[in-house]
Amino acid sequence: MCFTPLPNLFFSHLLPQIDDLIELKVLLHIFWILYQKRGYPKFVTFGELAADKTLMGGIDEATQPTEALHHALKMAADQGILLYLVVDKGGRRQELYFINTEASRQAVAKLESGALSLDGALPQEQPQPTGDRPDIFTLYEQNIGLVTPLVGEELKEAERLYPSSWIEQAFREAVSLNKRNWRYIRRILERWSTEGKENGEPGRNSTQKAGPSRYLKGKYGHLVKH
Repeated sequence: MCFTPLPNLFFSHLLPQIDDLIELKVLLHIFWILYQKRGYPKFVTFGELAADKTLMGGIDEATQPTEALHHALKMAADQGILLYLVVDKGGRRQELYFINTEASRQAVAKLESGALSLDGALPQEQPQPTGDRPDIFTLYEQNIGLVTPLVGEELKEAERLYPSSWIEQAFREAVSLNKRNWRYIRRILERWSTEGKENGEPGRNSTQKAGPSRYLKGKYGHLVKH
């Protein structure tokens, strides 16, 4: 049987700060992952965690597991347990998380100043399974950043209103124009819903008549002009 050591500081200082079960699960899993890693600096990416079936299976009681994961990481970062850094790899954002130690703080400072490079150290992106589209929260996290509670509510509403293919294409269009913000993406979706989309792709509910009238109900209905 193998064991993963935890620093005494975890029990004396960190554990008393944690009152969320999912946050505790995520942190313990990060300790386990980092213990197995070699090289410098040691970090884990959001993509690695989100693709980890063991971890995600442990938080599947959440309505939105990916959102719950991001929320847990944000709480740990806000408490100073984790260090958070965003880097760009081939035009895609990657979120890096480090255990808050002196060595990690020095590494993050060097990365931010350009004195340290992560070339070759970043893991490859996990491919999406065939036929499985990423959900709106995953798209937001991969291309924009942390999901705040307010934005989370808007994402849920948008996911209800618009077909997943539209959402994915809207994110791609925004990223290609370097407009990495939800307001811009939301406007793309609203424009497609009112003016129509060039490919004529039907909406989420194929039993309803295609066109702007489908969107008169709901949060963004007031934006549709008669």
